[in-house]
This record gives sequence, structure tokens and C-alpha cells, in this order.
Amino acid sequence: MSTAFDRITINPGLMNGQPCIRGMRLTVRRVVEAVAAYPDRADLIQDYPEIDDEDIRQALEFAAISLDDQILTLNVA
Repeated sequence: MSTAFDRITINPGLMNGQPCIRGMRLTVRRVVEAVAAYPDRADLIQDYPEIDDEDIRQALEFAAISLDDQILTLNVA
């Protein structure tokens, strides 16, 4: 994995300092949620034309390295 995040920006005055894509009001969290909600990448890009594949890749990588190795117990119904 790369650790150069030239498309992830953090600005305390924008979206309460949450990591965003290229200074837009589009958070990394929202991009990760959208990737999960849109199984077809073409549909995602159609609804979010302001982002591209590299934005998505960096958002996923940023989210992945932001997680720690803590073990969580999930309650499965």
C-alpha cells in the first residue's frame, strides 16, 4: 500500500475537520459508504461525477490504514 495521500485533505474549517476528497465537501467516510452502496462503479461515478478512480482508491486506503488491529465482537442475529 502507498501512504501518499495527495487527494485527501483535512481542513478544520471544512466538514468539521473530517478527511475530505481534494478539499471538497465530500468526506472519505461518504466515499467509502458509497463504494459499499454501489456495487457497480459506473453507477457510483454517475451519481458522484466529481470523483474519479484515484479518489476512490485513496479513500479506501486511507480508511483501511485508519483502522487499528483491535478485535471487535459482532453480534450476528
